Amino acid sequence: MGKKPQKAGKTPGPKDEEEESSLQAVVLADSFETRFNPFTLERPRCLLPLANTPLIEYTLEFLANAGVEDIFVYCGAHTDQVEEYVKKSKWSLTSSPFSKLHIIKSASHSIGDMMRDLDKRDVIKGDFLIVSGDVVSNFPLEEALAKHRARRSVDKAAIMTMVLREAGTIHRTKAQGASPVFVIDPTKDRCLHYEEMHPGQNGRHISIDQDLLSSHTEIDVRNDLIDCYIDICTPDVLALWTDSFDYESPRKQFLFGVLKDYELNGKTIHTHIVNDHYAARVRNIQSYDAISKDVITRWAYPICPESNLLKGQTFKLSRGNIYQEDGVMLSRSCKIGRRTVIGRGSSIGDGSVISNCVIGRRCQIGRNVRLEGAYVWNDAVIGDGSEVTRSIIASEAVVGKNCKIRAGALLSFGVQVAEGKEISGTQRITQFKPKKEDPDETSGKESDLNLVGEGGVGYNFIESGSDEEDEFETLSSRLVFKQSDFAISDSSISTLSSDGYDALSDTGRSKADSFASVASDEGIAENRFHQELASSIHDSLQKGDDSTIISLELQGMRLSNDASYHQVRRAIASAFMRRVEQVIEIQKVGDTEAVTQVISPHHELFNKVIFDHDKAEKDDQVDFLLALQRDLSNREKGENILFSVAKKLYEMDVIEEDGFNQWWADPRSIEGSNIERVRAKTLHFIEWLANAEEDSDEDEDSA
Repeated sequence: MGKKPQKAGKTPGPKDEEEESSLQAVVLADSFETRFNPFTLERPRCLLPLANTPLIEYTLEFLANAGVEDIFVYCGAHTDQVEEYVKKSKWSLTSSPFSKLHIIKSASHSIGDMMRDLDKRDVIKGDFLIVSGDVVSNFPLEEALAKHRARRSVDKAAIMTMVLREAGTIHRTKAQGASPVFVIDPTKDRCLHYEEMHPGQNGRHISIDQDLLSSHTEIDVRNDLIDCYIDICTPDVLALWTDSFDYESPRKQFLFGVLKDYELNGKTIHTHIVNDHYAARVRNIQSYDAISKDVITRWAYPICPESNLLKGQTFKLSRGNIYQEDGVMLSRSCKIGRRTVIGRGSSIGDGSVISNCVIGRRCQIGRNVRLEGAYVWNDAVIGDGSEVTRSIIASEAVVGKNCKIRAGALLSFGVQVAEGKEISGTQRITQFKPKKEDPDETSGKESDLNLVGEGGVGYNFIESGSDEEDEFETLSSRLVFKQSDFAISDSSISTLSSDGYDALSDTGRSKADSFASVASDEGIAENRFHQELASSIHDSLQKGDDSTIISLELQGMRLSNDASYHQVRRAIASAFMRRVEQVIEIQKVGDTEAVTQVISPHHELFNKVIFDHDKAEKDDQVDFLLALQRDLSNREKGENILFSVAKKLYEMDVIEEDGFNQWWADPRSIEGSNIERVRAKTLHFIEWLANAEEDSDEDEDSA
């Protein structure tokens, strides 16, 4: 049914004012993407668990906090599952903050189809939100909404405000396939141009119309923003979707097209940039991993497991960001490392080591199992002696005894892997059998016993098509990737359509208006990683964790952040020196005793980050000593501690004589007065090494 024309001269009454003030929201429960296959062959993405809570719960919680009263949940695939879940949830109770919650079944094949269908239904009465059903955010919407409405009151052409989050160019929750680039007029928060860049594309540049440059005194070119897919819209947005009948995607086509055709449509789209709250979308497997970690490590507070968003959840937080529900059964000899979530009714057997994991409800983890960075959903079983590294094991999946599930593997619902099998990180295994056109006939897909073993259930899922964005999105549809896979050289980006036009001079330019300036945010991201890793190691040292536990945590964090061993060595140096200083102060002991107490138990840990003992050039050893030296240059007893640490590391064979000599000769060890000062006392140890070497040579000659 088309829109009813408003009668001329009609004076708004109380009902109209109520509709105007009432905030509506459209939740897109289907993204029409395949990035979560094979899981989404059987479940809608919005019902997949993140930290043991379905994704849609985070989205609805955000909308409730934003004051939304009227919700339209737009479904595509698996509509029945979404409808059943919502009807049984707290959001359908009389105590729900929503006055209305509608489930809309749609035969749409794209987000564009959904928007055009929504326009035909004529149910949107005023400002409304469009959010994806996989948004996680603690962002208070009031300020963005007030700015949108104020802008709209003076300019009816301002039809939409996008919520974007400032996060740097390499933030782990940032999309790793297509890199969005926003060209913004910061004086009006108006988005002027949008483009996406992909790894490997020819000519890594964007083209900005010269007229935009000449008609705006200041322009920010931003690729440091996370697109949260939270849009504040007016009904004019739906009308534009209807007019643009061939648009399917909200950014690559709709946003790009509306901005490009500004002269024709006269509509403007604005931005609200968040820099002090959390907002992100779980758009692929890579971001699922990143956002899970953010929720567990409390970057999204108060969105964290102990908020217990679901009825009946009983998560409690303990030291080291470990969350457990009531009814968890842990054997005495199992070890639970930091950043781990364990759901009710799950059991973990003797000798098992769990770290950086999310374990659902009623899971059975056998004896001597090692789980690192794994996501194990409800009712899954991991057999004795198995190892699972940075993989997803879906609900009711079974991993037999002594299996190895390598980093990156995805095991979908009900998959069974037989005893002793090894699953590589490239495998996406499902047992789902899609229906053929004949409803009484199913696909001929049978279990691949070479893959899952005799008695196993499942076959390797191979995508028949690709998402619209391009083949590079498949890189981020896995848990394991290299940052270099997605590297886009910002220095190679041209921001002008004419090479001869130099409107962007240095004078009066905003600090964030170029790729060169925002690239410095990489240092911010690296510093955040250093602080997080150093704090994690320090907490483990305080708890008395052994090297095995700490090594597992280090490995997981290094892989998930694509960090170098230099960064890891730096964090180890910082954490250990902080702990040494703490022991000296609290226990009132001498430097040597404190160093022995802290460092001696961790020979194994140091050897896992220093790899040059059989090489002439001791680059790793020098790097570690420099990290210790720089950290101690800022500590009160740095000279004394460095001297004691040097002796202890030599006694433990962690640092060799050649390593000390190369460090002492390295010009970086005397850069700055503090750096040079802190090593002064260690000169006695270096001289002792030289004298010991001379004595050894004399003994050999006399012999």
